[in-house]
This record gives sequence, structure tokens and C-alpha cells, in this order.
Amino acid sequence: SCNVTVISGPSSPSMTWRPQYRSSKFRHVFGKAATKENCYDGVPITRSVHDNHFCAVNPRFIAVITECAGGGAFLVLSIHHTGKVDPHHPKVSGHRGNVLDIKWNPFNDYCIASCSEDSTVKVWDIPPHGLLKNLTVPWKELQGHSRRVGLVEWHPTANNVLFSTGYDYQVMIWNLDSPEAVIKNPVRTISHHSDVVLSLSFNTDGSRLATSCKDKKIRVLDPRTGNLLQEANCKNHKASKVLFLGNLKMLLSTGNSRWNHRQIALWDQDDLNVPLLQEDLDGSSGVLFPFYDPDTHMLYIAGKGDGNIRYYEISSEKPYMHFLTEYRSHQPQKGMGIMPKRGLEVCSCEVFRFYKLVTTKALIEPLSMIVPRRSESYQEDIYPMTAGTEPAMSAEEWLSGMDKGPVLQSLKPGSRVTDSYPERRSGLGTKGLGSSMDTRRSQTRPGQLQLSYIQDQLSNQEGKEGRKEDSNEDRRSNGQEPPPCSPPKTENELRLKFHKQQEEIRRLREMLNQRDVRIKQLELEINNVRNCQS
Repeated sequence: SCNVTVISGPSSPSMTWRPQYRSSKFRHVFGKAATKENCYDGVPITRSVHDNHFCAVNPRFIAVITECAGGGAFLVLSIHHTGKVDPHHPKVSGHRGNVLDIKWNPFNDYCIASCSEDSTVKVWDIPPHGLLKNLTVPWKELQGHSRRVGLVEWHPTANNVLFSTGYDYQVMIWNLDSPEAVIKNPVRTISHHSDVVLSLSFNTDGSRLATSCKDKKIRVLDPRTGNLLQEANCKNHKASKVLFLGNLKMLLSTGNSRWNHRQIALWDQDDLNVPLLQEDLDGSSGVLFPFYDPDTHMLYIAGKGDGNIRYYEISSEKPYMHFLTEYRSHQPQKGMGIMPKRGLEVCSCEVFRFYKLVTTKALIEPLSMIVPRRSESYQEDIYPMTAGTEPAMSAEEWLSGMDKGPVLQSLKPGSRVTDSYPERRSGLGTKGLGSSMDTRRSQTRPGQLQLSYIQDQLSNQEGKEGRKEDSNEDRRSNGQEPPPCSPPKTENELRLKFHKQQEEIRRLREMLNQRDVRIKQLELEINNVRNCQS
């Protein structure tokens, strides 16, 4: 006879034998490396020994720091420019020393910041169709550091706010809305570090800045005032990289243990006295690069010189970290670039994409992390609203004390981010038109609102009907473009439709860029007239 009473009582101690099953959508995520023809071959990747990523990616361009004689340079390629790269391809080569770090502006796909051993930070405007010749004149040059500059980082929600840190142990904050082409005075200098800063990381709304330093301390700072909020000095963990884990109010650091084992540690951002979790990984020597996706709560750990990438799922409750699996490869990575979420192929269930720098083969290899699903249509449950290309506030608003979370957008094909731009503009008046509008931002948003606004401005100021008709025609054709994920019959049809849409978007960007230049010229003329009158 069956002993039913042993399993029927909910409080019975014999119930505890059951295994704890943790439901997760990402248990079976796998890495898929690109084919040879979809890689970037023949790239002279830098030989620098700095522990930086050396690569920056957005949905339009991939930038990689290259080896070159007589100064520093980096390469900017169209994201679709795969295959063999011309060894004489134009470069961004305005630095007098080796380039150490590059970062794309999160709100402008044509704007990139670079820092160098020549003690300067430079911000560059990339032409809409990429580089046709070497670019040597930056949009802005930032001069303030007394020694080489090792890291740059954009503020995640405020427009045109850039952070830099160098071997003078200073963290400097720059407001790029300043009209000068050469900015010599940062708006703030943070001087709490006693050695070289190894990494910078912001929380979601940019109200907290975490740093790891060569003095083995992790610090949490107020980025606006520079006040030190928390400091960790853990003798059992020498942190090299630190990363905010989205809105979980936790920090993750990677480094080495006392016995030189590679190690990861998890911290409460409000209490850095003792780590919440500490785990040894292996005995290798390469620096561990952490990458976190706040939408899926997945953490990726890639080691410099390794061929593998470990990935975990993070939760706010113990045991905090859940190991999923490991991607293995024979190609060691020197650095990594990551594609923003808005550049992923959502119809392929792609949730993350790396760009591995393989120095031994002069190769950049895209690596997609994919959630296996039977359906190839858009999966709503794995793509929540994510940070878009619209800044939440201007540099002046952030510097005045305001904190805002990112403006979110849907990744669903055919959807468009709700434009909160007019509400902010309405209270600024004509004085703030140049800086607050920042027409450069419109390059990343080819929406009808921006087209109509710029068209109205130009028609009022110039009265050029031909340009207005072109704008209306392009807007109509853009409105009639079928959704990018309408079911194709073959893979070739999907590829042709994709390239057709990309070409349409490129034409719109180019047209917007021409209008932006004209508007800037008119603003300068107005300012000159006002200055003469005053």
C-alpha cells in the first residue's frame, strides 16, 4: 500500500528533498559566432597593453583603436562593411600620442570621444557616410589633464556631458555645450583618488559614479558635486573593474584574490564594508571585463587573452548570481565592443552582441548571444523597454541638480520612441535654442516631428520650396515603408528589404545633416548680429 501521508502534508519535513527549480527564460542562451564573411578582416589592432576595450560600436559604425606610427589613430567602419578591410582605409588621426580609449555618444551615432597619451580628449563628428579621407580636425578638444588620459565615459542620461580620467589621478567633467572649440576648463574636477583610476561606471540615471583604482579601493561618488559617498578597501579582493548592476543597487567588481586567483565580488552600493558575494574563477592572469544587460539581468564575464565568456543571471535575493553556461572559443580576445540594444536583430532572438578583437588574426569577430525560440518573430517577453537615443535632459539641467532616468523605447519592429522633446523645448525660449535643441541629436531620430520642425524652420528662414518638397516626399516614402519584420519568403528577400530600409534611412540622415548645418550657420549669424548691436 502507498504511504500517502509522507507526501501529502505541506509541513512534512520529508518535503525538503525536492530540488529547487529556478525558472528562467535565459537558461539556454548560446553564443553564435559570425561567419568569416561577416567578420572584419585585416584590421591592424593596437598593441597597447592597457586594459581597455579598444573598440566601440553603435548601430551605424564600429570604431577600433589601431596600431600606427607617428601619433594615435582609430578606424571607423560602417557596421555593414564586413570582409577584408582596405589597409589604406581613412582613419581618425588627430592625436599626437597613442589613443587609449574611445566611446560613442549614446545620443548621437555620429559623435565619438577619444582620449590619448597626448593628455587631451577629443570629440569627433563622423560624416554620415563614414570616412572618405583621414579626419584630423575634431569638433571639440578638451585640455585639462596634465598627464595621459586613459578613460572616457559619457553620462547615461544628460546630453553632451563627458567624463575623463588620466594618470594625473583626476576625474574631470566636461560640458560640450560650451561654444568654444577648445575647452580648457572642466566644469568639475574630482580629486579623491591617490592612484590611476582603472574603470568608471554610472548607475541607470547617472546620479552615482563608481570607480575602481590602482590603490585597490572601490569608491562611489556623487558625479555632480564630486562628494565621496562610499569607499571599500577590501584586502582580500584587489578590484580592477567595477560595474553598476542597473537598478539593483548593487555593484560588481572583477579583480584578483590575495592568492592571485581571478575573482568576482558583489557589493551593496550603500554599504561597501563587506562584499555580499565573493567567488574565485580561475588562476589565469588576464583582466576580467564585466558586461551587464539590465533588461535581461544577465552578466557576462570575458577575460582578456581568454577565448571563453562566462554568463550569469543576477537576482536581488540570495544567492544573487546564478551561473548559466560558458561560451568557448579558441580565438583569444584582446578587447571587446558591445552593440547597444537598439542595434540587435530582435527577429533572431538576439539579446546581446559582442565584437571580439582577435589580435593574432587581425580580426574583429561579431558574437551573438541568442535565446533559442522556435518562432522567428519578435518575442515581447525578452525585450522590455530599453534606453533609447533621446537624452532625458540637457547638460545645463543636469549641472543644476536634476536627475532623470533614461528615456525608454520599444525594440518592437516598426515602433517609435515617444518624443518628449517639444515639452522640454517649450520652456527654454529662443536663448536656449542652440544648446538645448542640439540639432546634432536629430541625426539619430529620423522621426516625422523632427523632419517637420526642421523643414518649417528652413522654409521660414530661407523660403526654399524645392527643399520643402523633397522633405515631404521623403517623409511620405518613409511612412509607407513596410515594417522591417514583415514575413519574407526567403532569406534573400529579408536581406534586400533590410538593405533597402537602411538606404532610405541613410538618405534621411544626410538630408537632416544638411539642414542641421544650415541651422547652425543661421544661429551663428544671429549671434554675430546681436554681438554687433550690443
